[in-house]
Amino acid sequence: MRRWLFLVLALFALSAQRDPVLVPEVSQHEVQVRQGFVGTELLLFGAILDPRGRRAAEGYDIVVVLKGPSEPIRLREKRQIGGIWMNAESTAFRSAPSYFAVASSRPIEEIVDDRTAAIFEFGTDFIQLSPSGTIDPEEQTRFSEGLVDLRTRLGLYKEDMDGVQVSEGVLYQARIGLPSNVQTGTYTAETFAVSRGRVISSAIAEVEVKKVGFERFVEVFSQYQSFLYGLTAIFLSVLMGWLAGRLFAMI
Repeated sequence: MRRWLFLVLALFALSAQRDPVLVPEVSQHEVQVRQGFVGTELLLFGAILDPRGRRAAEGYDIVVVLKGPSEPIRLREKRQIGGIWMNAESTAFRSAPSYFAVASSRPIEEIVDDRTAAIFEFGTDFIQLSPSGTIDPEEQTRFSEGLVDLRTRLGLYKEDMDGVQVSEGVLYQARIGLPSNVQTGTYTAETFAVSRGRVISSAIAEVEVKKVGFERFVEVFSQYQSFLYGLTAIFLSVLMGWLAGRLFAMI
């Protein structure tokens, strides 16, 4: 009797659910980095459905956040001292995304408030960095802005506030480019459905970026045979220097 009662209550709860369901997909779940890799473009698409699998009854805004593997990083600030540029203050972050991209159907400030945007990292201004140790808030802000600016100029951090197209209130798609200097690892593409300033549904898809071929061999060799890798690198450097010297001597 209790089992039947539990089943009835569960079915009632599902039927009472009104929030939409996101069904996300990615054009490719694996990106292979080979020699001459110049980057690629990911198509993130899907549908917005109600719990019964039908078309959602009202329009929603869509925000897509694509994040690369997080990594610790130390950021140094250069200053001109006595006419010479030198390293001055520095700070370390325990966790900073190696890649970060946001695409949305409208400008973020028109979709949610700053508090919600900060919670879900809807923009490069809201990336949640984890400083290591005690740091002055103003100094932390300066270094955080410097890191975002540096990686934005490298093409690793980006925003597209009109990058999501929603068709007939049910289908959405966004195109996000990965540059040639992306780090390998698992990338997470999280899609959010937003209505009236509130995130009401989310879903995650993963993309694996990995090196293949000779690049993969070099990466594995450097990780598991670091001593031999170092000796090989020194030998090749000496050999190339010797060959260059011989060529110049013959000219």
